[in-house]
Amino acid sequence: MRDLLGVNSSMPAPIAQLELGRDGAELAPKALDSSALATLEQVLAGQPRDVAGVRLFDVDGLVSFLAANGPIGSIAARNLGGMARPVRAILFDKTASANWSLAWHQDRVIAVRERKEVEGFGPWTRKHGALHVAPPFELLASMLTLRAHLDPVPQSNAPLLIAPGSHRFGRIPESDVPEVVARCGVAICLADVGDIWTYATPILHASDRASAATHRRVLQVDYALGDLPGGLQWLGV
Repeated sequence: MRDLLGVNSSMPAPIAQLELGRDGAELAPKALDSSALATLEQVLAGQPRDVAGVRLFDVDGLVSFLAANGPIGSIAARNLGGMARPVRAILFDKTASANWSLAWHQDRVIAVRERKEVEGFGPWTRKHGALHVAPPFELLASMLTLRAHLDPVPQSNAPLLIAPGSHRFGRIPESDVPEVVARCGVAICLADVGDIWTYATPILHASDRASAATHRRVLQVDYALGDLPGGLQWLGV
């Protein structure tokens, strides 16, 4: 397979064989049943449409889904432990009017309430209206990212591409990304409605534009353990 940067990679890995501990990604099929999906759609119905991503904060009804005993949070708790907490939530939707591609990269920032200068944290940016900072890599390596699918994601609807095992390479310089992708290969993360993918937060990932864009709604939630140092506070959800 030829990835987004033109690197010849190994054939895509079968999704059923991906394991979180080994590959940094794992699929939970039909983790949201029809009742949970209907309720979640109602919770998210008032969010802006036709934008690349909407940062979710203080959305009525969402916390029960993300808590450790909720249908999404229970997956995080199973992998991180019962103290896992949602620290950022974003709703993505690719449509005909909001259809983008995403080059290979690692997620390297966290959302916080206010700026405080703490050793190892920086640089600072604003994304989706929220203050973000790049933390030490060890913190990112302890986090998980969950993606709950509200629409089917066949290959034509811009599934996420990942480089299995790339989360174990640490902070990867941009110039080394093509080599790491070629070494790890590419897995195509297809999904059905109600599926939840779990990823190691720093895994290399990418996506193409949808070739038949209708909707590709994904609720993405970052989970972490514990408080931040030096008075920094998670922005949360």
